[in-house]
Amino acid sequence: MPSLSQVQTSNAGFKASYLPVAVFLGGTSGIGRGTAEALARYTGGNAHIILIGRNASAATSILSSFPKPTSTESGWKHEFIECDVSLIKNVNATLASLLPRLPRVNFLVCSCGMFSFDDRKETPEGLDIKLAVTYYARAVAMIKLLPALEAAAKAGQPASVLNVLAAGRGTSIEIDNLGLKHGYTGQRAMGESVTYVDLLNEELAAQHPTLAFTHTYPGLIDTPLARVAVKLVPVLDINTAGNISDAGEYTLYALLTASPGKAHGKGETSDDVDTPPVHGHGSSEQSRALLKHSEEVMKANV
Repeated sequence: MPSLSQVQTSNAGFKASYLPVAVFLGGTSGIGRGTAEALARYTGGNAHIILIGRNASAATSILSSFPKPTSTESGWKHEFIECDVSLIKNVNATLASLLPRLPRVNFLVCSCGMFSFDDRKETPEGLDIKLAVTYYARAVAMIKLLPALEAAAKAGQPASVLNVLAAGRGTSIEIDNLGLKHGYTGQRAMGESVTYVDLLNEELAAQHPTLAFTHTYPGLIDTPLARVAVKLVPVLDINTAGNISDAGEYTLYALLTASPGKAHGKGETSDDVDTPPVHGHGSSEQSRALLKHSEEVMKANV
């Protein structure tokens, strides 16, 4: 379990002979923001960083704070793409417009989500909104960016995907009830979304051994989402929460140090987290069924 100073030293040692390309789905607040800021800081802004989210004013503030290289020779760029990820067609359209100008992607960080115990609320696409934001939007980003990630790996560069959620803390699922059309509760939806992320990482890592896949559990961090959770779960105390900057350091460290061909689970300080056996390890009946289901949802909402 590395200390924060060890993590910072490791992150500071990241030197790239290429222009790193990083996509942040949900990068305008919380840990996604902290990770994007850390990457910009350690690269001196010499990177192509893309924030995808809903909050344009927050994105403007974040991007303006990034270091700006004096030379444009490397092709560095910092940009924001507005997208309501609760609709899968929006995620599809955003990535379809982005891919032609991204021959490769080195890093994909997914941190979008919502915290609610409310009953099922369907989007116009017939998906539960909690699952749409917390899982399906992430799944579409991961699947659609696979060719660009593979291109980075083929060039001998890092190709790493990281999901910020709750690694190893999911619940059991029923493969004939993916998407929770039956037996729905808000708490069950949140638990299953965690398992979905674990399983998708496992399946994609098995199918794409040159890519790295990581799922983290950052613990309680003082983010807008955590403040919602604290109101709903009395045992949580925002005064004990960690800060976004430190969480960004640990998340970037997990992203940069992940080895390809394996699904990694990481805890609050980048310690290894094992997923319960119910999730399966590597490719499994559950993970294959989930990937097929996710691809069907993606193709149905273009």
